Order: sequence, then C-alpha cells, then structure tokens
Amino acid sequence: MAVGGGLAMYHVLGVATCVALLYFTFGEVDLRHISLPSLPASVSGSRPFSRAAVTAPFVERRGAQLFLDGQPFYPNGWNSYWLMDQAVEPRSRNRVSRMFRAADEMGLTVCRSWAFNDGAYNALQVSPGHFDERVFKALDRVLVEAGRHGVRLILSLANNLEAYGGKTQYVRWAWEEGVGLSASNDSFFYDPAIRDYFKVYLKTLLTRKNHLTGVEYRDDPTIMAWELMNEPRCTTDPSGDTLQRWIEEMAAYVKSIDKKHLLTVGTEGFYGPTSPERKLAVNPGTWKDNNYGSDFIRNAKIPDIDFVSIHLYPDTWLQHQHATVEEKLKFVKQWVASHIEDGDKELGKPVLTTEFGLSHRAKGFDASHRDVFYKAVYDIVYGSAVRGGAGAAAFVWQLAPEGMEEFHDDFSVVPSEHPSLYRLIKAQSCRLAKLRRGKGEEAKRVLSVCAAGSS
Repeated sequence: MAVGGGLAMYHVLGVATCVALLYFTFGEVDLRHISLPSLPASVSGSRPFSRAAVTAPFVERRGAQLFLDGQPFYPNGWNSYWLMDQAVEPRSRNRVSRMFRAADEMGLTVCRSWAFNDGAYNALQVSPGHFDERVFKALDRVLVEAGRHGVRLILSLANNLEAYGGKTQYVRWAWEEGVGLSASNDSFFYDPAIRDYFKVYLKTLLTRKNHLTGVEYRDDPTIMAWELMNEPRCTTDPSGDTLQRWIEEMAAYVKSIDKKHLLTVGTEGFYGPTSPERKLAVNPGTWKDNNYGSDFIRNAKIPDIDFVSIHLYPDTWLQHQHATVEEKLKFVKQWVASHIEDGDKELGKPVLTTEFGLSHRAKGFDASHRDVFYKAVYDIVYGSAVRGGAGAAAFVWQLAPEGMEEFHDDFSVVPSEHPSLYRLIKAQSCRLAKLRRGKGEEAKRVLSVCAAGSS
C-alpha cells in the first residue's frame, strides 16, 4: 500500500505541477477539461490544482452565527484589497500566490478584497456597462487561487472613497453623459440613472462565468459573501433615509440574482439617529453625533442583510482627543463589545470586524502597542465564539507579502517582518479552529497548520 500510494502521489503532483506552471505562466488554463486523479488518504494534506473548491459547501447564517458544514464557523481573516489588480499582469501575479501562502501558514481562512475598479488603471468597468475581459480574467484567477489554498473571499462591490473609482466615478459618468441629477458624490445613492448603472454592474459580476472553472460567481462557494460598499456614507442626508433606501434596494436586487451567498452592507459601525443615547455615546470623538448618513442598527435590520460589519481605527477616530494608549484600548474594547451585544440581543445576526488596524505613523507608536491592540480585539471575538455568540471574526487591515511597498498605507503589515504579530494572528486562527473540534475541512486544515508549527 505504501508503494502504491507513493506512485499515485507522484502522478497527481506531476499533473498538478504542469497545470500550475501553465496557469501562472499564461493564466489561461481551462479547468473544466482537466481531470485529476483522486488523492490517496496518505497524502490528503496535499492540495492539487483542482475544482474541489467550487464544489465545497457555502457559508451560511443561522441566527447570530455563521455555519459551515453544519457546524458554527468562526474564521480568522484579513484584508488584501489589491488581489484583482495584481492578478492582471503576469509579472505581479506571484504576489497573489505569495499572499495566500503566507495566510495559509497563519491559518487564515477568509480574505476581504475589492471586486471593483471603476474607470481607473486596470479598470474592471471602463465605462457604464462596459468591462475589460482581461481584468475579469484576473478576478477569475483570484477565485481559483483562493480555492487552492482553502481561502474564502468577502468581495466588496463599490467604494465610498475615490480610490479605484468609487461612487465619484459613477457620478462623473452620469454627469458626462448628461443624465446626472447632481454633481454631488452622494447622488450615487439617489440618482435613478446611477442606480441603474450599478445594477448593470451587479448583474454582470454575479453572473460572470469563471473562464477557468466554468462556474458562475453566484454559484461559487469560494466566495463567502458580497459587500455592497466599502464604508458607505451619505453626508448630505444625516437622517440616514437616503442611504437606508439605497441599501434596501440594492440588497434586494443582489438577492434576486444570488440567493446562495451571504450579503453585508460594509458599514463602519457608527450609531445613528434611531439609536438610543447610550449607543450614541459609544461613537468615537467627532463621530459621536454621526452626521454621515449611516445608522448601524437600522441598516443592519434590513432582512436581506445576513451579517453586519464594523471597522476600527482608534488612531484616526480619536486623534482630536489626543487619546493615550490606555484610552484607545478602552475604546477598542467598548466598540467591539457594544456591537457584538447588538448582534446577540437586538439583531440576531453575526457581527464581523471586517477592518481593524493601528497606524505606525501615530505619535508615540510602538510595535508592542499593535500587539496589545490586536490581542484585545481577538480576545473579545474568541470570548464570543466560546459562548456561541454573534462575534464571528476579525479581519486585520491590511496584510501584504514582501516587496509591495507601493500598496502600503499607515496600517500595512508584512507578517514575516513582524514575528510577534505573526504568532498572535496564528494563535487566534488555531484557538478558533479548535472550537470546531476538527469537524469540517477548514478546521482540519487549520489544525494541521497549528500542529506543524508546534512540533
């Protein structure tokens, strides 16, 4: 049996290596016509280049918990917004592979990234309803590469900020075509022509057939969830009504096309006009009165929204208060705990901290502060997971492999350059995976990484 298993392994790895070489060289290998032999049990830890990822189960929501394979799912995740962009050109595609490998080594199982680029360099949508097939193929590659490493994706569909086009580009398009109601960026949310532009994009993306697997995005379980917009704000209507109507409309539209995937809004977590005073008091600094048109509880109660997100940047949010490290840490704990409480008691939905970070440019920054901050967030999430609560996950903003300095911001981390943080992230992955007691492929894979690291 040992000899037969070894020969099978060499045969499988030989075929897989040839396919992978063609894939990374030319990026045009069609997996629909490739059949790899089954792996023998003795080498089940190997992950050949196959279609296994697109036949995996979907992540589901049951009440305030995420579920996978019939078990509560508490992933550890991260942000790498640039995956599609870097998968376009052959010379930069290895950055995507290196990031997934690094994540694999830390037991990370979900990545949040952009599935939009509107009118910018390497634009996916070059003009309303017109798409660059070259960039769509790059996103296809990201999905396949994620699946090879057992990683699921939360894909954001638009940007409130101007980076990669954002809502500003949609408004510009409408204005240039003479159909725009206003030059205000917030007309993205209420202009009928712009809303139609966005729906065309949504339908095109959700029904996109991956040129490598032949699977439409709406049928691909590699995608864990769609996010309507990164950090939506509508400052021209602080009542929150305009943004609320937009979320309701777009959430319903997404669900009319794709009922298999989870959906979230992408909000930062600011409490709004309909929130009680005790919740408004949790808002940070100048955000206390929240004049940004978002309303966390109200937005989250929309039936088509499956889970809610919060972001966390104490350096930025508390800078005018000249907060000390202790004050920032106190806020961090209060912010995360308050929203998990909302998920448990009022919303009945999972709460994911989909962005959190500490700026290395902040006055008095020390790398040890980041470790303490990350651990505080991780401890709250883990505590919620232990009791079966709504605190589902926390996603570091942002991780990158070596040699990507041009994509760094104040919060970027190269895991290999920060050993203590690397260990902290991996430890969180391991203890969350242990809660599943080895049930499910994700948990088994993470636990094998943990066991290898401790041997």
